[in-house]
Amino acid sequence: MGRTAVIAFEGIDGSGKTVQMHHLERSLKKRGMLVDSMSFPMYGTFFGREVGNYLTGHDGVAACDVDGKSMALWFALDRFEAFQNYRDGEADVLLINRYVLSNAVYQSIRDCDLDKPDILDFVLELEYNHFGIPIVDAHVYLDVDVEDAGENVYRKGYREYTGLEKDVYEAQSSLQRRARAKYLEYAKLLNNVHVIPCMQDGRMKSEQEIAMLVEEDLIRTGIL
Repeated sequence: MGRTAVIAFEGIDGSGKTVQMHHLERSLKKRGMLVDSMSFPMYGTFFGREVGNYLTGHDGVAACDVDGKSMALWFALDRFEAFQNYRDGEADVLLINRYVLSNAVYQSIRDCDLDKPDILDFVLELEYNHFGIPIVDAHVYLDVDVEDAGENVYRKGYREYTGLEKDVYEAQSSLQRRARAKYLEYAKLLNNVHVIPCMQDGRMKSEQEIAMLVEEDLIRTGIL
């Protein structure tokens, strides 16, 4: 039984992570590969529901008012719970919508985090070393302009945890700009972040063009 390749899709809210993950999943299955997929947060689980409450402020406390390490722990616990019955090698590829990198990004760039140390090392230690969740082979970062991504959020339609509204992170364009900058900063620090340029001449490329760039990049770098 071979090892499962773990590929995570990352990006600011509305960058097309779900769409591109499904594109790659269909392509890999056509090639005869066994593919599993996961998406975080998992709002139907205990910890996922709590994350959803923080992201909407439904319990009176919003995620943007919680200190970075505490908020990171809730996201990490959601993944820890999800991987309790995971077995490496049962699939050829595991595709994940939002993973460890997004935790480090969003808990480092909120208004309440700006005068505090970056928590990338803390998140990697917490999730990979302490909780022992699978280490990613590639973070596929979809680089999209904030304005285009913000428009895409409204196209998502009804969602279980927010209804038709944006959550407290999605609603802050300044936070999304900082998130984009932080993703690009981490891409220079980590050798497993694959930056996919999704804009051309001020407009977002088509789904098909981006999907082709993603797959070509993963093949060229030996991930697939």
